[in-house]
Amino acid sequence: MKKVKTLTAVLGLSAAFLAACGGDNTEGNNGAENGADTNNTEVNEDADSEGNEPDAEGASDNVEDPEAEDADPDADGEDPAADGEGEGEAGDDETSMDDAMGGDQEMPEPDLEDIPDVVAEVNSEEITAEEFETAYEGQFMQMAQQSMMMGQEVDQDQLKQQVADTLIGTELLVQEAENRDLEASEEDIQNTLDELAEQSGLESGDELVNAIVEQGTPEEEVMNQVEMQVKIDKLIEEASGDIEVTDEEVEQQYEELVAQQEAMMEEQGGEAPEGSEIPELDEIRGDLEEQIRGQKESEATQELVEQLREEGDVTVNI
Repeated sequence: MKKVKTLTAVLGLSAAFLAACGGDNTEGNNGAENGADTNNTEVNEDADSEGNEPDAEGASDNVEDPEAEDADPDADGEDPAADGEGEGEAGDDETSMDDAMGGDQEMPEPDLEDIPDVVAEVNSEEITAEEFETAYEGQFMQMAQQSMMMGQEVDQDQLKQQVADTLIGTELLVQEAENRDLEASEEDIQNTLDELAEQSGLESGDELVNAIVEQGTPEEEVMNQVEMQVKIDKLIEEASGDIEVTDEEVEQQYEELVAQQEAMMEEQGGEAPEGSEIPELDEIRGDLEEQIRGQKESEATQELVEQLREEGDVTVNI
């Protein structure tokens, strides 16, 4: 079987797969808490565990105008003292950020020593050290930042196992999608590109492809990865079947949000943090339904991955 890298190399898998395989190890704010869309695919999540999303700003060059640097500070009529005051405020902001990140605490380094050349074999397909290290470094950076803010250390042994499991799950789904001869039409591919572009803050799928190509990935590889992503999404849809969400499930989810809000208020001395007020149930019912649907899809995907792993021949060397 020809080895086909999935979109995880540059964009990440769907939220359902990431949650099922343990790739999404970051704790984000629940969109429903802020009345926002809860369908935030981490193109991270594990995109992040699998790779990095394209940075829309990174595609542009930051060119400074030397004449602007030499300009008379008083030419615009602004008071230099006011400028100094602004700089002081900026300095205060930087100090606050340093405090949040643990003061002078240095960012830890990922431990990539003794990584075997072949991290795992999945039905005779190899997951190489290069693939593993790329995925691990991206995931480690996220975990390290979170751990520093909480004054903790990253359990790198545990994280390595999680990343390896995610890569194994990815390969199993790729193989199963190919075995089922799932098709990906041009319309499916374009729709997926447009969705990923929107999630990445870009205006179109073409802009997303161009951004990835500028970062060094050949366009043909990008399109192959998107095609495989579409097939995996279809595989997950087949595994999930028709998902129904009941009113009782929505109400329970809402009650859990309210309970979390009350617990947060107690920690804050009885006051809810600004912007964290939970809207009325009817205002976010659609978001909650989508969230529950995603949870059920994730559970179905996890079951499929576990089944494929039991039936397959998987060897882990890490």
